[in-house]
Amino acid sequence: MKNSIANNPALLSRIVQSVDKQKGKWIGWIMIGVVLMYVSVLILAPLIALTVNAFERGLGAVIASFSQSYVLLSFWNTLWIGLIVVSIHAVFGTIVAWVFVRHRFPGRDLINGLVDMPFAVSPVVAGYMLLLLFGRNGLLAPLVEATGIRVAFAFPGMILATLFVTLPFMIRELIPVLEAFDTRQEKAAATLGANGWQTFWRVTFPALRWGMIYGITLTFARALGEFGAVLVIGGAAQGKMMTTTLFIYHALEERQYIGAYSAALALGLFSLVLVLGSDRLRRKGH
Repeated sequence: MKNSIANNPALLSRIVQSVDKQKGKWIGWIMIGVVLMYVSVLILAPLIALTVNAFERGLGAVIASFSQSYVLLSFWNTLWIGLIVVSIHAVFGTIVAWVFVRHRFPGRDLINGLVDMPFAVSPVVAGYMLLLLFGRNGLLAPLVEATGIRVAFAFPGMILATLFVTLPFMIRELIPVLEAFDTRQEKAAATLGANGWQTFWRVTFPALRWGMIYGITLTFARALGEFGAVLVIGGAAQGKMMTTTLFIYHALEERQYIGAYSAALALGLFSLVLVLGSDRLRRKGH
């Protein structure tokens, strides 16, 4: 039998290919198992733990925790800050991405690197930097006093902190889209008499919309979950200034575990739905 296989190169080749194919399948399944385990440990397990602990005393306790006025106010504050941040980044993030792709200027590489700084700097450090700028003895304290606008330990400071930590998302989503966009379409529109604004809305914007949608979604999801920077610049704000993450922090300190777990679960699920929904929309768009 061995001699017949050895004397038949075609049969030997098929056997080797079959073995390699089976080996490749096993390696593929092992890699899939590693991925599933990795995602389960880092994402699914915490969500399951939150769900179990939130519903430890039944659905009634969860509903009761959400019915409290200050909890609903914290969600409203978080939503309001997120919407403001998304609106600002949707405009200025698009402008920054446009300038980076279409123009070359001194210091471009430095600014491009600084855009990614929020990925490297701890949100707590970001909040502290804002406090050094806008606090009572901060560098910009005279300007703050002259304008009468309170920044530190107020909503403007919390918005600035959230703007900082969410800065890269819109820009990094739009830059590859702009780089892949064929500018000949814009030139053709210009030759047909379209002005710059008409060219942007009718030619450029449709090509950018899916990148913008995904960038907005990531920005909003990140803004909803911001804690460290808001905690520092907001001074562990309570009452009317409390966001959902700050409510969770205070609830855990006061051992109101059901309220903390319920709010954390709601916030996490909402962010997850946002990201998954935008990813589905982008796939449909393509």
